[in-house]
Formats: sequence, C-alpha cells, structure tokens
Amino acid sequence: MRYNWQQKDWPNFQYQTTDIEDNLFDFAQRTGRISGVLEGLSETEQTEAMINLMVSEAIKTSEIEGEYLSRNDVMSSIKRNLGIQPYLPLTNDERAEGVAELMLAVRNDFLKPLTSKMLFDWHTMLMRGNTQIQIGQWRSHEEPMQIVSGGIGREIVHFEAPPSSKVPSEINGFVKWFNKSQTITKKPILRAAVAHLYFESIHPFEDGNGRIGRAVAEKALSQSIGRPVLFSLSKSIESNKNNYYDALKTAQRSNDITDWINYFVQTVLDAQIDAEKEIEFTLKKTKFFDQHKNELNDRQQKVVRRMLEEGHQGFEGGMNARKYVSLTKISKATATRDLQDLVQKRIFKPVGGGRSTRYEIDL
Repeated sequence: MRYNWQQKDWPNFQYQTTDIEDNLFDFAQRTGRISGVLEGLSETEQTEAMINLMVSEAIKTSEIEGEYLSRNDVMSSIKRNLGIQPYLPLTNDERAEGVAELMLAVRNDFLKPLTSKMLFDWHTMLMRGNTQIQIGQWRSHEEPMQIVSGGIGREIVHFEAPPSSKVPSEINGFVKWFNKSQTITKKPILRAAVAHLYFESIHPFEDGNGRIGRAVAEKALSQSIGRPVLFSLSKSIESNKNNYYDALKTAQRSNDITDWINYFVQTVLDAQIDAEKEIEFTLKKTKFFDQHKNELNDRQQKVVRRMLEEGHQGFEGGMNARKYVSLTKISKATATRDLQDLVQKRIFKPVGGGRSTRYEIDL
C-alpha cells in the first residue's frame, strides 16, 4: 500500500470545496458573531468563557488519545499560569500541568511564525514527566512508525509514517509551507485542515503527535482571524473520534483530500456552535448568581458552583443527595433539606422520582 507521503505529488494536496461553500460562509459569519458577543461581555465574563473553553480543549485533546485528566487540576494550572490565582499550588498530575501549559503557549504565541524549536517546546510541555520516550526532539528509532490496532498476531496497520531519517527534512518543508501559506490561503479554515493532516502524516514525535497536530491547527485558525480562537476543536472531535480517525486514515492514502476537508470544516463549525452555547451559558450564569447570591448558604453555593463548572452541557447525571453529601461532607438529612430548599426557591428542578430523583439547575 502506498501512503500519501509516498506519492509523486506529495505534499501537493488537492481538494474541491464545491460541497462546502455554504459551510465556509457560515464559518466566517460565526467568527464575526462570536467576536461581537465577546465584546458585549464584561472582562470577568470574557475571562471565564476563555478559561472554560481552554479547559475543555486541554481535557478533550488528551481524551482523544485515551488519557483522562482531572478538570480541577487543569483548571487550577491554567488559572495559576494566567496569574488569576497565582498562589495555587502545583497539582500532583504533571500531565495536567503540561497540557495546561501547552494551551497557554499556543494562545499567547499564535502570531509568531512556526519553528522547529516551537514544536520542540510544545512537545516538552505536553510530555512533562514522561520518562519513557525522547522528549523535545524528533523520533530517531529505525523501526517503522506505524498506527496499529488489534491484538498480538492480528495487528492492522492503518498508517505508516515516513522513516525517522526523513523527519527533519519533511518538517522543514512543513514549517516553510505553514508560514508561507498564511499570506497565500484566502480561506483560513482550509489552511488549518491541511496543516493538521500534513503534520499528522509526518508524525515527527514518538508520542503526542495528535495533540501537537491539533495545536498546530488551532494556531493556523488563530493567525487567520487575528485573535486566539475561542472554541474547543478537540471537544468537537472527541464527540465522535472514530469519525476523526476514519477521516485521517482515508486522507493519508491519497493527496486528494476533499473528504478530509469536508470533515474538518464541519468539525470546526460544530466547535463554533458549542462555543456560542458556552458563551451564552456564561451570561446566564452571571445573571443567575446576581439574582440568587443572597439566597444560598455556603454549602449550596459550593454545590451550585461545582455544577456550573461543567458548562452548558450540565453536570453529568445531575445532582442527588449522595453527591451532595460527598461534595459538602454533611449528613444525608442536612443534604436533603438543602436540596428541598433549592427546589422551593426554584433554583433546582427535580427530575425523576423516589430514590432515583436527581436535580438540575434551573437557569
């Protein structure tokens, strides 16, 4: 089987946009709309929306690769590094610290040209604490870099990247293309789609290529719109990651990448829609606390704030007495009284009945 990098026309990607012209227009419209909504938020609300989306991106880009991070750890690291809560201690999870550091680096340096050193720095942040692989350098092993699934003896090779000896020259070509394409490509979302696929096909690191590749795509989008993107691309990908892997697998077998472009554009649109909901949720949350700030005791405030941290998609499974006890360290009887009080004040709405009763916040 010949992969894309083995084709004579590599890396001259070809694609048609006939079927997605409406989506490309929609992307531009939503970009402007999100910018307008942001300008209408207070500085505090803007920061909160930004942090929530950065946390989602950090968590979801790791979940795509099968790593599950604590939301609280990632949130704490981002707030500390932003200087919002500088005295928060380091978390015990170096992965959470590293991916949070990467999110901030991608955001802060989006206007700077891409360089090999930048990619090395990103990889060093992402692989923080990992002693099993080469960190901050291109892979150098002689055995093939393959994407494989299946058990021993039944392996299926989905893709084989260029040999390690070719990585430096391939990356040099990629970096030159990336920086030059910023002034040539008229439709930024297409540049981001090609950038991600191009980087993933080189697969220059021993591990972390998917997460770095998604950061590259985010950088491309941010450069094109003139500000850091305010949506989570990885959250949109993770919602159906099998489609993501299937789209990559197909695209890496030819340099006609029309199907990949179509997939990527729709994924970005889904991320924008989710971001609009997140921003709207931030506004509702601010109004909610303004309205109810004097009606909640300390325990209730703690629980409500924890539930609202989950964003517009809500607290998984809702709240119940058992979870309330766990969060507040009080008796079940007191938890039940607190919950009933929240229902009477129309802050919580009950769902279900009996022992299976759960509660959702009524925004």
